[in-house]
Amino acid sequence: MFREAEACGKIILRRETIEAIKEGLVEKGDPLEVARVAATLAVKNTPQIIPYCHPIPIESVKVFFDVKDNLIDVCVKVKTSAKTGVEMEALTGVAVALLTIWDMVKYLEKDERGQYPVTRIEAVRVTEKLKDEKV
Repeated sequence: MFREAEACGKIILRRETIEAIKEGLVEKGDPLEVARVAATLAVKNTPQIIPYCHPIPIESVKVFFDVKDNLIDVCVKVKTSAKTGVEMEALTGVAVALLTIWDMVKYLEKDERGQYPVTRIEAVRVTEKLKDEKV
């Protein structure tokens, strides 16, 4: 038996911020690598964050990034052999990955008033759910 879910979302950023990420110029380090670790930790700790989620064994967490001109698509795929699905774990992973990217680049995104006129997180959703009950 296995269950698998993938969730995706995106963060809209200034083009200059995307260039800083690509060139390795973000002060706190590589946002994508830190977001990968953060997503993995979030998946594993979902029951501590979402009150009614059951602790389940996580078999695999994969985090994918697609960096475009003004946005980064993030997808998190989670697998388990538990009797319950992993949609909440995948959603938590992608949300935390996106928030981690925002945190690491927010100093580049602020305008002169300290606001974020461009920055936004969008389209967080479950993109795939698989279930195989064969033993």
